[in-house]
Amino acid sequence: MNGEDGGSRKSVRVEIAGEEYTIRTEADEEYTRRCAALVDERMRTIGEAVSGEGSGGTAHKRVAIMAALSISDDLLQYKDQARARAQELAKRVEEALEDVPPATPAVPENDAPAED
Repeated sequence: MNGEDGGSRKSVRVEIAGEEYTIRTEADEEYTRRCAALVDERMRTIGEAVSGEGSGGTAHKRVAIMAALSISDDLLQYKDQARARAQELAKRVEEALEDVPPATPAVPENDAPAED
């Protein structure tokens, strides 16, 4: 996790899909809990949608994999959107700079031509 705490590793207890996990992380505790809550919410949503398909560990594993794929899909879509926005912004900056006249270099006083 990359919650950018920058401190030492610490243990954070979270609950995901009814099971308790201890996460060792350098990330901020609140960030770690938010990550776990997202996974928990996604697993519950998918678990409700696929209830009755399999049983026990197989069903739980399937839900976990589907949740991971769903979260990965969200991440990749956000990355693609961010990349497209960055490219659009770079294009707009380049177009704006084309409209700016070139700067005329300032001539220092001691390099100015002498007046007769």
